[in-house]
Amino acid sequence: MKAFCQACIVASLLAFAFACAQPAGKVKELTAEELARLLEQPDKVFFLDVREPYEIRMLGSVKGYVNIPMSQLPARLGEIPKNKVIVTL
Repeated sequence: MKAFCQACIVASLLAFAFACAQPAGKVKELTAEELARLLEQPDKVFFLDVREPYEIRMLGSVKGYVNIPMSQLPARLGEIPKNKVIVTL
């Protein structure tokens, strides 16, 4: 299960960077320690859940994450702050 989750996170990060037209070099997979440090500064982080509704129904939501499904991402990019670190799920 852990490998599946990591693969989903990496795919989400890459897809998000593509959707935002960001160079892939700006996408970074976080370690647990890096994420823990970010969680200490919630005003600097935007948690984005790019899963589709059926995935959330199957696996549940994550508290604090804003859900913008991948299929809606291009149309809703304006909802994502540009001045925060984006952590995707």
